[in-house]
Amino acid sequence: MSDYLVKALAYDGQVRAYAARTTDTVSEAQRRHQTWPTASAALGRAITAGVMMGAMLKGDDKLTIKIDGGGPIGTILVDSNAKGEVRGYVTNPRVHFDLNEHGKLDVAKAVGTNGMLTVVKDLGLRDFFTGQVPIVSGELGEDFTYYFASSEQVPSSVGVGVLVNPDNTILASGGFIIQLMPGTEEKTIDEIEKRLRTIPPVSKMVESGLTPEEILEELLGKGNVKVLETIPVAFVCRCSRERIADALISLGAQEIQDIIDKEGYAEASCHFCNETYHFSKEELQQLKQLADAKEE
Repeated sequence: MSDYLVKALAYDGQVRAYAARTTDTVSEAQRRHQTWPTASAALGRAITAGVMMGAMLKGDDKLTIKIDGGGPIGTILVDSNAKGEVRGYVTNPRVHFDLNEHGKLDVAKAVGTNGMLTVVKDLGLRDFFTGQVPIVSGELGEDFTYYFASSEQVPSSVGVGVLVNPDNTILASGGFIIQLMPGTEEKTIDEIEKRLRTIPPVSKMVESGLTPEEILEELLGKGNVKVLETIPVAFVCRCSRERIADALISLGAQEIQDIIDKEGYAEASCHFCNETYHFSKEELQQLKQLADAKEE
């Protein structure tokens, strides 16, 4: 099964729902950043939440999630859009702790609880929409739930989970977001709350082979879910050699000459995907000529 997400309505439009399988996407992030298990779980949960939140956008809109809880993992940064494309990284990928008292990877210890969760949406307008809330648990699912309630005033339940193999590869990753629309009946709320208390962790549902559609049926009941859209999900970074070259040119001819004199080459890495771009002395000289031409 490839990664994808579904957007759906349930209970005759009273509930908006999203569910995603992100195993391959998080595996790609782990491979690129060589994250250790606890860092993999934290980054994977953030990526999963990010790609589902991206599905709430339209057209070319995009968003950035920044999680900084003051823990040893440092900052988690995730970019996503309405097309199922997502990328992300952590400041300190080599973080791992023993399992917590529930037998799960201790994401809260890695993330910390002394900081903020920030969401910045680029909706193609003059100003960005920014929402920020304190981190309340560090487990991330609860933190995104709190974000929706506090910053967007939408009662929600967010579940995100990642299972990591003993060899550090990703066994399963996925998530869901359930949101109540204005006027949702108390009976509907009670039913959903009861189901949320009894379902297995979402990572276990993904591991057992459940599709995003089936996960929503577990959450909301068979026959209640109407799928609106299915979107493929993938780790995608739009960095390129050309963009890095443009950034070097923007430094100016003198600074490029300084790099040539001191190092004889330039090397730049993209934070989001860890791709490294090398520029030889000859290539730097060509970029210097372009910078010279711009300055004339």
